Amino acid sequence: MRVLGIAGSPRQGGNTDLLLNEVMRGAANRGAEVKTIILSQLKIAPCQHCDGCLETGRCKVEDDMRMVYEELERADRLVLASPVHFMGVTAQAKAMIDRCQALWVRKYILKLPPLGSERERKGLFISVGGRKVANLFQPALATVKSLFKVLDIAYAGELLFSGIDEKGAIAKHPDALRQAFLAGQRLVEE
Repeated sequence: MRVLGIAGSPRQGGNTDLLLNEVMRGAANRGAEVKTIILSQLKIAPCQHCDGCLETGRCKVEDDMRMVYEELERADRLVLASPVHFMGVTAQAKAMIDRCQALWVRKYILKLPPLGSERERKGLFISVGGRKVANLFQPALATVKSLFKVLDIAYAGELLFSGIDEKGAIAKHPDALRQAFLAGQRLVEE
């Protein structure tokens, strides 16, 4: 089983990265092959809405998103980690998600099966937000669930922590890292 982690935070080694690392460690503990992509290290242009994908379901832009498409296709499990920025996913995560417009075209316009959809796949969302307000994660959840639907990835749940802002503060949470490790194990076992 292949588990793909996508680190969407621009701040490496921050709270969402720590949680993602634990989820991936939990998955590896159950025998999964794990790989993490760090979006802030990649060159991914935003979607230009050029409609170039309408004929082939393939994005015309040549950049690091090509590798991301390949990894998304290979993944049996997907773990997307992004802190909340203005109640949504980060710019890095949103650029990657928007570039999946070509995959949306494949599925809904060209009526082709999504890449990797010949097998059951599941996904998990990890997010941290500095504020403690009602519905802090709802806009980000809507975006992530839409992505998973396009990719035919069943939504397996989330790890959401509000009131966590300072870099590394998640380590002071009583059981967040343990929850993440166990979530990684469950994701592989399901």
